[in-house]
Amino acid sequence: MKVVKLDETAEFTPGAMKRFLLVDNSEYFKIINFNLDSGVTFPVHSHDLDGELSIQVLEGEGYFLGEEEAKIPAREGDILISEIREPHGVKAVTKMRIIVTIAPPI
Repeated sequence: MKVVKLDETAEFTPGAMKRFLLVDNSEYFKIINFNLDSGVTFPVHSHDLDGELSIQVLEGEGYFLGEEEAKIPAREGDILISEIREPHGVKAVTKMRIIVTIAPPI
């Protein structure tokens, strides 16, 4: 078992995105904490793989982004679930902390 203290990853880089790999050595899934400063975009992208991902908003407000300029409001407690192949991204309006879970890991 492993306990991750998310309050220890509450670091931001001005005008940028900061990444913390929380679980990266599992063959079953990967968990990554991204902290986006206000106004920062995690660009829309996709992966040519089978699997699913979730993006959970821990703190802040912004938008989940998708193909064809899709923009879905995202706030604390919201979770986006999609296929890894489906275009996805995030735009922070305020400082925003998100957890991305990928299964299987890429």
